[in-house]
Amino acid sequence: MRPEKMNYFDSVIPNASASIKSMKDQGKKFVGFYCVFAPQELIVAAGAVPVTLCATKEEPIADGEKHLPRNFCPLIKSSYGFAITEKCAFFNNSEFIIGETTCDGKKKMFELMESFKPMVVLEVPQSAKGETQKQFWRSEVARCRDEVEKRLGVTITDAQMKGAISELNAQRALMRELASLNTANPALLSGLDMLKVTWARNFTFDRATFNANVKELIAELKAMKAKGEGAFPKTAKRIIVTGVPTGIGAEKVLKVIEESGAAVVYIENCSGMKQYLDDVATSGSPLDAIADKYLSTPCSCMSPNTGRLELLANLAKEYHADGIVDITWVGCHTYNVESRVLREYLAKHGGVPLLQIETDYSQGDLGQIRTRIEAVLEMIRK
Repeated sequence: MRPEKMNYFDSVIPNASASIKSMKDQGKKFVGFYCVFAPQELIVAAGAVPVTLCATKEEPIADGEKHLPRNFCPLIKSSYGFAITEKCAFFNNSEFIIGETTCDGKKKMFELMESFKPMVVLEVPQSAKGETQKQFWRSEVARCRDEVEKRLGVTITDAQMKGAISELNAQRALMRELASLNTANPALLSGLDMLKVTWARNFTFDRATFNANVKELIAELKAMKAKGEGAFPKTAKRIIVTGVPTGIGAEKVLKVIEESGAAVVYIENCSGMKQYLDDVATSGSPLDAIADKYLSTPCSCMSPNTGRLELLANLAKEYHADGIVDITWVGCHTYNVESRVLREYLAKHGGVPLLQIETDYSQGDLGQIRTRIEAVLEMIRK
């Protein structure tokens, strides 16, 4: 059973391009970003709108490969292809882009991108552990605030940052409440629909309207739960998806999992719930609190990244997972290395089986992916 409220989320992304152009014509300013390390509170505090940029379609990759190596990560090639062909309305209408050094490929892409788009590239520490790393990252977030002020011609006060913190914390709490409903059996919301909601959040420029629709969706799902209804049968195997960002257009693995009869009950990655895990603290310096929240992101660019291992072991218990699928894009070395570490950790902490799928944006390996997923599901059923 699919909630009726999903009709709203179906319409968000198709209407987003026209919406951003209309709002830009009315004088609203947008700041683009690619990664959850971009401190969105600073953009909101400046009176602008943060917007995620296009990066999850196969079509622009051929254009990206005119400038980038073919063995690059498909997310980077897609991002750059969209940018150079001006086919992403969100990129085109952004005043500037906040980038970050979460991987070598993105660093070099931002170098090239800077020749035709204003950029602010944040240096991300290679570890989240230690006072030195914390202070360095706080200085980078302070530099980001200064750049946002300069480029938008505004002054960001502590009061404005606290207001933005409160606004985005409230939205994070809603998203966590929505995700938590899938601890129920049967799962109430499909993984594909959960992805659509989290992705729609990135392209909804009226947060109040988006939040109101999430609240209505939560209410509908609670009513379904009370009736014993769900998106899948109670017997469906429960899968958590982790790994690289898998936005709309690059959701083929999630689709295969659910077409094979399993329920994706949680999406841990950056396009899913990773960005909503922690709130920004509301005490002390708001700028430091913003910095500390983003540094706690359990991304594979951090070494060590024990937070992700512990998180997934806990999620497997909380969501009664029968297995975990770890998606790795070809060329994404940090997630590729970490997949083996994660498998070994899970074997020692709960014994949940992990299947790594290394793939790209093409459809050529769908048959192979389906065979591997069906084999794992058959093994779990036994």
